[in-house]
Amino acid sequence: MKVYRLNRDVAFPPVTEAEPDGLLAVGGDLSPARLLLAYRSGIFPWYEAGVPIFWWSPDPRYVLFPHDLKVSSSLGRVVRNGPFTVTFDRDFAAVMSHCGRVPRKDQEGTWITPEMEAAYGELHRLGHAHSVEVWHDERLVGGLYGVELGRVYFGESMFMLEPNASKVGFVRLVEALVARGCTLIDCQVHTAHLERFGACYLPRAEFLKRLAAGLG
Repeated sequence: MKVYRLNRDVAFPPVTEAEPDGLLAVGGDLSPARLLLAYRSGIFPWYEAGVPIFWWSPDPRYVLFPHDLKVSSSLGRVVRNGPFTVTFDRDFAAVMSHCGRVPRKDQEGTWITPEMEAAYGELHRLGHAHSVEVWHDERLVGGLYGVELGRVYFGESMFMLEPNASKVGFVRLVEALVARGCTLIDCQVHTAHLERFGACYLPRAEFLKRLAAGLG
């Protein structure tokens, strides 16, 4: 097994060097320059506290084409008539905090470490990372965050405290992305939740072509 160890240079090996599970490199840092280079190269960080940073580029890649979003009739009614109010970039820090702390089914621990919160908070300050907040009676009950570069959105994490809250936030996000001309949503890895929205696998080579077109 060959995994590259990063140094202080802001650079990555070719993604074709990734292991079969997608692991490409370890180490480095979460500086804005490295994170932005990673996303532009089809790479993302995902690791647990207490270990070096792991950098991934899986093949195939799980994506959603915004115009292919599938919304069930029942969820559509909740989006239109439900009790939720959706905002954008109103409280990025709170969304990240909840994503890192709200328990998830069949998952122990979190990859959203304090280091990650600080790094993406800086990306948000620089205008690259964005949040979606879902409110019920002025209480934050759901949300998600990600990175947007050019016409590509890179989804990172979501949470919910009430049924359908994160789903409503996701639908409103995709609607906003379509209005801005977004061509690709990077979901990174498969989840049944995203599959129901119409996400699909894309060979990494094709993903990289579409990524380059979206960034250009």
